[in-house]
Amino acid sequence: MKALPFTLALLFQLLLLLPLFAQQQVAWESLKEPVNVSFAPSDTRYAQNQVPVAMQKSWEATAWKGEKVHTQLLVWAKREIPQLRVSVSELKGPKGNRLPAANITAGFVRYVMTDAFGQGCGHRKPTDFDSSCVADAIDTAAWSVLEQNTVQPVWLSIAVPGNLAAGKYTGTITVQAGKAYKMPISLTVQDRRLPPPAEWAFDLDLWQHPAAIARVHGVPLWSRAHYDAMRPYYTMLAGAGQKAITTSIIDEPWNHQTYDDFPSLIGWRKRKGGSWTYDYSRFDEYVSFVMSCGIRERINCYTMVPWKMAFPYFDEATGRDTVYTGKAGTPAYNAFWGAFLRDFARHLKAKGWFSITSIAMDERPLADMQAVISLLKETNPDWKITLAGIYHPEIEPDIFDYSIASKWKFEQRVLERRKAIGMPSTFYTSCEEAYPNGFTFSPPAEHTWLGWYAAAQGFTGYLRWAYNSWVEKPMQDSRFRTWPAGDTYQVYPGPMTSIRFEKLIEGVQDFEKIRLLREEFARRGQHNKLQELDSLLSAFEISELKTKPAAASVAQAKAALQRLQEN
Repeated sequence: MKALPFTLALLFQLLLLLPLFAQQQVAWESLKEPVNVSFAPSDTRYAQNQVPVAMQKSWEATAWKGEKVHTQLLVWAKREIPQLRVSVSELKGPKGNRLPAANITAGFVRYVMTDAFGQGCGHRKPTDFDSSCVADAIDTAAWSVLEQNTVQPVWLSIAVPGNLAAGKYTGTITVQAGKAYKMPISLTVQDRRLPPPAEWAFDLDLWQHPAAIARVHGVPLWSRAHYDAMRPYYTMLAGAGQKAITTSIIDEPWNHQTYDDFPSLIGWRKRKGGSWTYDYSRFDEYVSFVMSCGIRERINCYTMVPWKMAFPYFDEATGRDTVYTGKAGTPAYNAFWGAFLRDFARHLKAKGWFSITSIAMDERPLADMQAVISLLKETNPDWKITLAGIYHPEIEPDIFDYSIASKWKFEQRVLERRKAIGMPSTFYTSCEEAYPNGFTFSPPAEHTWLGWYAAAQGFTGYLRWAYNSWVEKPMQDSRFRTWPAGDTYQVYPGPMTSIRFEKLIEGVQDFEKIRLLREEFARRGQHNKLQELDSLLSAFEISELKTKPAAASVAQAKAALQRLQEN
């Protein structure tokens, strides 16, 4: 049978959906109230045109000092609301204590086009996948239009001050939708404290993409306006506990895999006599800037082994830009990179950055890694190396910051040794994993689940590309030519946070709670509690997600952890 032409296939799909549209219309017409308001779980993405099953008139939450907690507030109506507004009051606690309204944010959740996992990595066309609109971006605009017969989720977040007195705090959320709807909230602040994000032990590494920010904000690359635009993005990332600065030491480390270019921060220049000079001014400016935003623990430099072995530089002898191509480990390659590595080490030491800088590689072949490791040791044995890729026991001792794909695990003795000497030992997800992941169609709780998985398996954290490698129109369409929708970014232009990013932070906070409780139980000799903690963490295996949703696993584990810390 011949395949239907695309237009006929689309028409056929629309005909199949007509009964569903009719059912939805009946559901909207059957609403008793013209406007409805309800709290709802943060683990669900609510469809824009379906009447939700949610009638929760109050929100009760429990938090540590220094923790951020969240829920959703749904507003749905069978008539248009021209200006939907949400306002928050301060929360009143015991003995006259107050949780300021400034610590409570309400953001309108926006919808974006998504697709499906399919085969994961590889080139794709929109026509090959069922696409839909999904809730993800969180917009803190003052008001929003609520269209007739639609749902508007509102993301409600409370950042508990680290110095707030323990106790129960109460207040209201007011929804202005034709009339005022007052929704009570209650927050129990426990007498436990999370340190500020800069002090979290969790190794979070979301790769940054500065050129993408210049493009979406319409400002010249590396201009003052560009740095001004970047600051809130990097400050928001620092607030999630980000540890590493992503830097490019050559043009296009990933060979144009992203919508926007990835220019080098370092200028390479070959003199007429054959010697080399390097311009580090942009690198210094950028790294200093990111550090000023609160990300200052590590500098990862990409890369000596890019996805295409091509290294641009300016040749004074010919007076033009030139590209060196060569295989890792060859004499020419070693000469090309050896000169740079020696000079770069000198420069980094002068800046006081050498000890926190790594030469970083991403999913490179073992032979290439071995050649690079040999050259780095030859130029300076103190060079640190970062790798995101499969687990290679042969080179593991040489990799300071090692992030392995989620299908791999470190051997237990290896992991214990690495952690004992302070070597970051994390895992990552990419376009290869259907779950757990952070695509725009992924269940939100999977991002929280990642923090629990890290704690259960003994990883020190999690890595993901990318924080903000946006597609052409990220606020409208998260699909990309090569990978499942949302794979290339976790936040939105604005900057706007997202359901995914907030749930990831939730998982990092849970990791920190587990770490602090484990330290407390060990210090007090409460071995029975340590055993109970290990027992509840043992359920976090990726294979379990085949049959048990992440939301259920996380909710069950959170409840158990709460009982454990109270008893």
